[in-house]
Order: sequence, then C-alpha cells, then structure tokens
Amino acid sequence: MSRLVALRSSMSRIGTTLNEAATCGELTREAARQMGGAAAVLREEGEASTPYTAVRGDPAMLPGASWVRAKARQTEPRAGGHVTSVPGSAQPVLCVPLATGNDSYGTLVCTRRTPPFTRLDTDVCILLAERAASHIRQAREHEQVSGLIARLQSALRVEPGRPHPNLDVAMRYRPAGQSALVGGDWCETIRLHFGRTLLVVGDVMGHGLEAAVDMTAYRSALRYTASADLPPHRVLRQLDDIASSEPDRRPATCLIARIDPAREQVALASAGHLPPAVVDTHGRTSLFAVPVGPPLGTGLGGYRSHTHRLDPSQTLVLFTDGLVERRGEDIDQSLHRLTELSFATAASPEQVLDTLLTGLGTDHPEDDVAVLAARIRARTHGTEPTRH
Repeated sequence: MSRLVALRSSMSRIGTTLNEAATCGELTREAARQMGGAAAVLREEGEASTPYTAVRGDPAMLPGASWVRAKARQTEPRAGGHVTSVPGSAQPVLCVPLATGNDSYGTLVCTRRTPPFTRLDTDVCILLAERAASHIRQAREHEQVSGLIARLQSALRVEPGRPHPNLDVAMRYRPAGQSALVGGDWCETIRLHFGRTLLVVGDVMGHGLEAAVDMTAYRSALRYTASADLPPHRVLRQLDDIASSEPDRRPATCLIARIDPAREQVALASAGHLPPAVVDTHGRTSLFAVPVGPPLGTGLGGYRSHTHRLDPSQTLVLFTDGLVERRGEDIDQSLHRLTELSFATAASPEQVLDTLLTGLGTDHPEDDVAVLAARIRARTHGTEPTRH
C-alpha cells in the first residue's frame, strides 16, 4: 500500500508545466526516487551522438547512449519496458519507452547497482513514463498553437499611416502579458486634405487574438470612412453604424482628434474613451474636455465634436486606459496621477512618451497600452501650410 501511495504522489509531480524539458526533469527525478540509482531520458529525435537529458543521480552509472539506442530499435516502442544489462557488467538497466498513442519521444533509462529490477519496478516506470509522455504531447501541441497565434498576431499588426510633415508624431504599443504580440488597442494616423491629420486611438473590449481580429476590422472601417474627410463625430457615427450591423463585433472605445496645423486647432470626439492630455511649454499636464458618446458597436450614436486651440508649444497625448488604470484604483485618481507628471520643457513627442511610460510604470502593464503623442511643427518665416 505504501508503494501505491508513493506512486500516486510521484505521478502528481509530473507535468506541472507546459514545458517539455521541465516534464522530462520531473520524470527522471521521480523515477530515480522510486528506483534508486540514476535515471535519464534519451530523446527520440536526437542524433547518434546526442547525450542523455534530464540526468538524475550519478551519470557515470548510465550505459552508453548508442547502446541504449540500439536496444530501443530492437524493441516495439509501445511494448512496455524491458530489463537488461550492459555487456561486461552485472549492473541492471531498465529501459522504458517514453510514448503515448502513436507518439514516441524517447526512452526512460534507469539503472542501479542492486537489487535487480522487478516486474513491479518495470510497471511503475511504465506508468511514470506514460504520464510524462502525455504531458510532453500537450506541451508540444501548446507550442504549435502558440506559434500559430504568434504568426497570426504578427500578420494582424497594421502599421499606422504617415501624418503630414507639419506634425511630429510618436507612438508606443505594449500588450498585456508576455506571450501576446498584439491585442485590441491601436493607434492610427490618417492624412486629410489641406495639411490636416486625423489621429485615432481605440480599445476593443477583451484581450488576445479575438480582440486583435476585431481591432483590425475597426481600423479598416476607419480608413475607409476617413477618406470622406468627415468631422470626427461623423466618423464615429459611421463606425458605430458599421460595427452595430455585425452582431459578432466586440464593442470598442475610440478617440478621434483632427489636427489643423494652419489654424492651430484640434477637433475631438469620443466614443466612450478617456480624454486626451496636453503638455504645455512649461512641462505641465492637463486634460482636454471632450463630449463623450457611447462605445462603438452599440448603435446608439449621439457623438459630438469639440474644438480646442493647439499651438506648436503644446504636445497632444492620446492613450488607452491601460496607460493609467490600475486594479482597485478609481479612474479619477488614475487620471490625476497622469496630470501630476512633469515633463522637460520643449520635450519632443518621443521624450514625452518616454516620461509617460516610465512615470506611470508600464513595464508590465495589467492591460494593453497604446499611446500617441503629437505636436504641430512651428512654421519658419515665409513657409506655407502643407496641403494634400
């Protein structure tokens, strides 16, 4: 009974992660603990000279890898374990296929000086190896799916358009989590007529691949709608109409800023999004007032635009909520932390973003972060505003 309890405990300690190397290490650790002596894995896909992996115990006790490979080729991979000995040595060797179903990943090799391995020892190692093989298969499947998602995410990353040369723009994007390359947050710049540029940030509800797919759909609709050169609130209205007609489309918040450098103005409209910040010539930060309508995809409409003065000494900052929001913190408090930041005088948009991301601690964001900073370029004497 005590051997059965120990076996159950050993099996529970195998496959604690989706990491193949870690699983092999857990297998040999438990095999060495159950059998005594040394244990190691000889990989199926290795070359003839490939050494053992995940060695536990004294590696000098293990038989030569080439000899084990030759023995493995003579044995049906799923026939169970077999006990043998190295020629010229009385030391017993137990070889167990590391296999599940039709998949074979190598051989578990155990050896000890005494006593000889029993049938029960063989059965115990077979159970341990089967459990490890099952988790190795899951780890490889997870790796394949993760690789596919990474390639798809990379394909979904759409580079923003280029603003007019009369505008300096900087952007940053940081997805939440270490495995994601892109999520539902995005930035966009679109050239309009008469030297104006449309700046946009959006945030699709949710995270991961599904949010990224809907993010791409919103960006495509935006580029199509913006080509008509409509005011920001009418762009939001059309995006809302398009999104609400597709029942599977996730709602999204969105902030649109149309900058007119010739008039030194910015027209703003919001679909449930946080207001933009503006950094003045002294490095002080404040928030621009923007009339807020419902998120895109609700079909409710009701968007309005509001115009502010924006001169070349000011930097406009559009951002998604991942930049400021923190778990358990009121949004007003989060925005207050932003306005308390101080910036170097005459800082460039790139420097403004550096200070923002550092000051708000976004190295490991809880949510996706997209942020855009823009400043009108001061016109030199005699120059005319850029026209499309």
